[in-house]
Amino acid sequence: MQAETSGTTKTFGLLAGVRRLFASLVMLSLLWTSPARAQSILRDAETEALFADMSRDLIRAAGLSPNTVKVVLINDDSINAFVAGGQIVYVHSGLLQAASSANQVQGVIAHELGHIADGHVVTGDQGAKPAMGITVLSLVLGLAAMAAGAGDAGAGILAAGQQAAMGKYLAFSRTQEATADASAVKYLRTAGVSGKGMLSFFKVLQQEEYRYGLSNIDPFMQTHPLSGERIQNMTADLQAQPAWNKAPDAGLEERFKRVKAKLEGYVMEPSRTMRDYPESDQSLYAHYARAYAFHKGGYPDKADAEAVALVKADPTDPYFQEIRGQILLEAGKPGEALSYLKAATAGSNNNSLIATTYGHALIATEDKANYPEAVRVLRLAVARDTDNPFGWYQLGMAYEASGDTAHAALASAEQASLTGDSRTAAQSARTAMAGIKPNTPDWIRAQDIAMTAQNDLDDNKKKRR
Repeated sequence: MQAETSGTTKTFGLLAGVRRLFASLVMLSLLWTSPARAQSILRDAETEALFADMSRDLIRAAGLSPNTVKVVLINDDSINAFVAGGQIVYVHSGLLQAASSANQVQGVIAHELGHIADGHVVTGDQGAKPAMGITVLSLVLGLAAMAAGAGDAGAGILAAGQQAAMGKYLAFSRTQEATADASAVKYLRTAGVSGKGMLSFFKVLQQEEYRYGLSNIDPFMQTHPLSGERIQNMTADLQAQPAWNKAPDAGLEERFKRVKAKLEGYVMEPSRTMRDYPESDQSLYAHYARAYAFHKGGYPDKADAEAVALVKADPTDPYFQEIRGQILLEAGKPGEALSYLKAATAGSNNNSLIATTYGHALIATEDKANYPEAVRVLRLAVARDTDNPFGWYQLGMAYEASGDTAHAALASAEQASLTGDSRTAAQSARTAMAGIKPNTPDWIRAQDIAMTAQNDLDDNKKKRR
């Protein structure tokens, strides 16, 4: 939401102009493809549960299904959120850190749902293609003028064409953003969620614009309307809604504070976390943040002491049990971690991420008596969440430890398929097929993976020719 595009251009001769024009073509084609795959996705059971609960009513208000729309956390310290095809809202960790309430984040999610429901990613070509057409035409005319000996005129045509193309695309982008804002206002009303958070977060963005001197930039050369304009456009509609003065959901706000604290402990430098949550602070949020900070910083005893304080405060909280078990497991004490991770798995209704950690601990005990339970737990985990490479890896380890090499190969094929390793996926799937009874569901799945992976390998080979 904060990416800004500058339209300022300078001409440094034909070669530079051509390079810049082709760069513009590439940029226009990529503006609608946010780099989600190139960034690190952060997966955390508690955070994902919070996202699901705080967005459910908004998703329904947008006419979408909570079963198919996901809100995903990206490890990026910039204040941003985006959609990139499909029904996934990507939220940067920096946005959570900048937000002061769950209600603010709900406003951001509502805006991004507007992009999904209005089909903006799909219709992005409607803005990019005309802009590309202008750029290509100016390139042809400019090069023709240069070839005729009018070098300065040709360079001017190139620069003017690039400026016009960029302006046309940015106008289209700003219209899309304004439309998403209007949709967000409607979803908040339908869901009965106060728009105070949305409005206050735009004021946070406006302060960022002031901070970086963006308030005086050309508003016509931006991908988004400036925050002041967006605030002015939305204020009356949001204040007129029945839920405007509705008190925030206290449960969501409490959970948001916990998630924000643990996120800081995980993504920030430990010194920053200790400054924000000094050891004199004995709140649950501080214990949570320090537990992750000490764990990340390589102080297992201090991390465990913070986790013990959390469990003592609420012995039934599955997320407190999870962090205690994870710290013990990664400190080389899987046997001690089992009871906490087992309780966390049960208490979270068999959350797939927590169950994967529990399965990992069962395997790490190197006790053969624990392997059947590891297989059972991990099979359930990946069945609930197939897009979990670490879960498939651990399931493969459990099968291998149990002597079932064929199903270990199938799990390896699943993992490789998820991570884009087509060669390993094909090889592992064939190994699995050789050891699994033909025409059973697992054999058919192995066959599907082998065929898909081989097709990918063949396509890549053709492209290299």
